[in-house]
Amino acid sequence: MSDTLSDIKGAVHKELRHDSAHKHVSGEARYIDDLPEPKDLLHLYVAMSKKAHARITAMDLSAVKAAKGVVCVISAEDIPGHNDVSAFAGDDPLFAEGLVEYVGQPIFAVAATSVDLARAAAKLADVTYEELPALITIDDALEAESAIEPMQTMGQGDAAAALGSAPHRLQGSFRIGGQDHFYLEGQIAYATPQEDGDVHVFSSTQHPSEVQHLVAQVLGRPTNAVTVEVRRMGGGFGGKETHPAMFAAMASLVAVKTGRPAKLRLDRDDDMVMTGKRHDFKYGYDVGFDDDGNILGIEIEMASRCGRSTDLSPAINDRAMFHADNCYFLGDSTIRSHRLKTHTVSNTAFRGFGGPQGMIGIEYVIDDIARALGKDPTEVRLANLYGEGRDITPYGMTVEDNIAGELITELAESADYKARRTAIREFNAASPVLKKGMALTPVKFGISFTTTHLNQAGALVHVYADGSVHLNHGGTEMGQGLFVKVAQVVAEEFQIDVDKIKITATTTAKVPNTSATAASSGSDLNGMAALDAARKIKARLVDFAASRYGCPTDRVTFRNNKVYVENNELAFEELTKAAYLNRVSLSATGFYKTPKIHYDRAAHKGRPFLYFCYGAAVSEVMIDTLTGEYKVTQVDILHDTGRSLNPAIDKGQIEGGFIQGMGWLTTEELVFDGQGNLRTHAPSTYKIPACSDRPEVMNIELYSKGRNVEATIHRSKAVGEPPFMLANSVFLAIRDAVASVGDYKVSPKLNAPATPEEVLMAVRALKG
Repeated sequence: MSDTLSDIKGAVHKELRHDSAHKHVSGEARYIDDLPEPKDLLHLYVAMSKKAHARITAMDLSAVKAAKGVVCVISAEDIPGHNDVSAFAGDDPLFAEGLVEYVGQPIFAVAATSVDLARAAAKLADVTYEELPALITIDDALEAESAIEPMQTMGQGDAAAALGSAPHRLQGSFRIGGQDHFYLEGQIAYATPQEDGDVHVFSSTQHPSEVQHLVAQVLGRPTNAVTVEVRRMGGGFGGKETHPAMFAAMASLVAVKTGRPAKLRLDRDDDMVMTGKRHDFKYGYDVGFDDDGNILGIEIEMASRCGRSTDLSPAINDRAMFHADNCYFLGDSTIRSHRLKTHTVSNTAFRGFGGPQGMIGIEYVIDDIARALGKDPTEVRLANLYGEGRDITPYGMTVEDNIAGELITELAESADYKARRTAIREFNAASPVLKKGMALTPVKFGISFTTTHLNQAGALVHVYADGSVHLNHGGTEMGQGLFVKVAQVVAEEFQIDVDKIKITATTTAKVPNTSATAASSGSDLNGMAALDAARKIKARLVDFAASRYGCPTDRVTFRNNKVYVENNELAFEELTKAAYLNRVSLSATGFYKTPKIHYDRAAHKGRPFLYFCYGAAVSEVMIDTLTGEYKVTQVDILHDTGRSLNPAIDKGQIEGGFIQGMGWLTTEELVFDGQGNLRTHAPSTYKIPACSDRPEVMNIELYSKGRNVEATIHRSKAVGEPPFMLANSVFLAIRDAVASVGDYKVSPKLNAPATPEEVLMAVRALKG
């Protein structure tokens, strides 16, 4: 594998378009709801609990079953297997059995000849509840000591002693809101019955193998009785990692029970009510530091709302702890994490997987230290970076590839940070109403699943006699460009055009036992697995060519759709046809498992990540101190993607991740009322960033010196999640603008999301 761009003449490191981009624009890209519907298709509607915490004392479904168009009604008693669709903890029933624990929990489903008839029938159910006390908020759960698992602690040294001897000490707290995934394609599953009670399921999922396993579990069948397929998703962001199994299982139950295909497609309101979100957090800190702003000791307390069940909350909260340091050496530190059970929907994976919540916290702390000392926050950030002799994280991993300082310095220069900061101070001094703010924040994000066994992938590659290639792997395409990147890897190995590779739908019938496409590891894992398969086939072709022409194998080379054997030039397809005629196998499976990683969760020590991704962003904002409204006016980003497999795709991911992160920290506010009802369950009440919210000036550059020190696929680095946290700079720029109201002498209390209302309250607090 070549390590220098100049040596590579093939497909990788090129700005190739997304393989489905033209189909997305033209509307030709097929999603599950675009598949042809047979005449006997049944449509499902899911009836949900109207109470946050209650016993179901009676449920009469006779009127539902007798309603027009209804063919089947399913509830817990109709499950032939196990009533559970949890990722691992066994605490997520498909349908409630006697007890409901959040508004929106499924209690039964109706299958009818149309979704409108199914919805109308569901309203005829007679359900009686005995309400129980409900824990809705983080504070409710903390007071009741309600948790999904015991408090976890991570750290090193003696934080209490360091705090006691530090020249300066600060305490503070703030709240970090959740976030809805708001994928463009909602949750959907389409199940078709097969022979012998088997079922084929089209599922909009990031984790086909988990859906396969859980559908089989609900049906009481072995895993090989279920095939799960997905060509593409209209967005996932983590929301389609664990939750799709619920809908696939319901559709499969109906399909097997009735012998008719069944489809379950949620509308937006039901989707938002029924499915989990990003965890909201309460963050508190006690930090000691010296005159230069160097952190000497810190105690961090994080509490998250996990919802009614475990889901993936242990790993998500672990990652929040892993990223509580971001790029900074914390010295003597203690990090505590409370994982709280509430009577709200179970929160789940979301881009960054807990990392954003941990990372925004320490950036908030750095800001407070800088204002307490009257220093530029960037100066304090640089002072606290990991470095020689200061390179051990609170979880015991050595930071070997730290380039945060280089990125910050290069970005500050290219973005003219110092001059713009001075100009902003001058503007604010002369402007009583409109105030500007600016912040530069870095990102250090660990890459690998922190659950070690998930760091594996498989692939299947067929080369046909005519030289065309069929590529399949366990990764899923949700718009992020994974498929074209892996195709580039295979094309590079065979030295053929990417157009000769057929990218096929992910299916459990071809590649088994796969991990979710998550943790930013899609290209790392599946690219290496596909490379392994391609190399096996290529080795056979080399051996065949060398034998046929009587030369050493090192005289066989592949280049530009040709194969050179001694003095002979063959088209790639000439060699593959000859190999086929001579009974050479042109099919291979590939496999990859991430090296070096290990982690002892009981001790919270080890090396959970293969490497780190780095980036930095400068954001500039303007706020109106009379209304709290604001605008992000300029963003400059410098991000490290190593030797990028596809710079165009990576830049798109950086921009999209940043905007989504900006939405989380500014406008996307989830509101639950006191009875546990989600009040922000539609675009009319929940505001994701619009085109007009994009910064007027947005400069994105890839770090030109980027190169992964680890032997990843063509020395590239992951790009899915890390850019999300570049948006921390927007939140802190808003905070900087608010601080100007108090002449920068007081660090304002600002919760996330920093909605205009939140900003206005912070401004009024400073004005007194």
